[in-house]
Amino acid sequence: MEKLNSTSVTEFILLGLSSNPEEQLILFGVFTAIYLVALMGNVLIMLLISLDSRLHTPMYFFLGNLSIVDIGYTSSTMPKMLANYLSQDKSISWAGCLSQMFFFISFGGIECLLLGVMAYDRYVAICHPLHYSTLMSWRLCALLAAAAWALGLTNSAVHSSLMSILSFCRGNVLRHFFCDIPPLFQLSCSDTWPNQALTFILGGTVILGSFLGTVVSYVYIVLAILSIRTREGRLKAFSTCASHLIVVSLYFGTIIFTYIRPNSTYSQEQDRALPVLYGIITPMLNPMIYSLRNKEVQGVGLGVQFPVTKLFC
Repeated sequence: MEKLNSTSVTEFILLGLSSNPEEQLILFGVFTAIYLVALMGNVLIMLLISLDSRLHTPMYFFLGNLSIVDIGYTSSTMPKMLANYLSQDKSISWAGCLSQMFFFISFGGIECLLLGVMAYDRYVAICHPLHYSTLMSWRLCALLAAAAWALGLTNSAVHSSLMSILSFCRGNVLRHFFCDIPPLFQLSCSDTWPNQALTFILGGTVILGSFLGTVVSYVYIVLAILSIRTREGRLKAFSTCASHLIVVSLYFGTIIFTYIRPNSTYSQEQDRALPVLYGIITPMLNPMIYSLRNKEVQGVGLGVQFPVTKLFC
């Protein structure tokens, strides 16, 4: 009888989003452009924040952390995916597969937590502006960021450790563009119930906890916006909030649907495109939505002098 920690699979085959050669070339072009935009946008934000002291505020501190996470998030999967589109060899070693999963889940968890922290930061700035500097001290900001990184890495380490002891004997073909938890469960011939239970518990705590915290913060933010006297002021604030909420809803909605459900309902054919939304599109949009539209960042890029203000949403 095969031991639980043994495996008959030494590598996996990543089929990607399409097996059609012509479609693969199109996908290569599209995702190369998306990857470059995501990298340039996030690197630009990091450079602007680090080089200009006027952006050394709690809000931009968290945005800088988010940019680092987004670079790691996309880089954990896209280079391999792009290489596979140009190569006949679409294999990835078991160690490489496990490493890819670890980093993807790590950055995904950290992003969830950072979005929740950033929503709380905006809530404090809008609803308690006079006490903002006291409530969002640098010590607290550093602790919140460190906690997001620590919890995200710990969550992923637990999932990766349990995945590493599973046995795989149901083939090695993944109809996916990277090694993810649900499709790997389907190839395992071990009992994955403990892993799935932990995915619900840990994943649910990180994802749903961050989501609920974000929603509560935005509820208070919207109530504060409704108290703005001028119609123009309300419309401007709602316009900014709407773009944030669309990205947050896209991210949390797709990630919850992927991980917080029974693995028996997961389909590699139908659900393999979902990670594109939360693992590729969202990191590309974040710099545009959260930073590059801000007058403070635009002012820095143009060399304009301005007082650093608290972003309303």
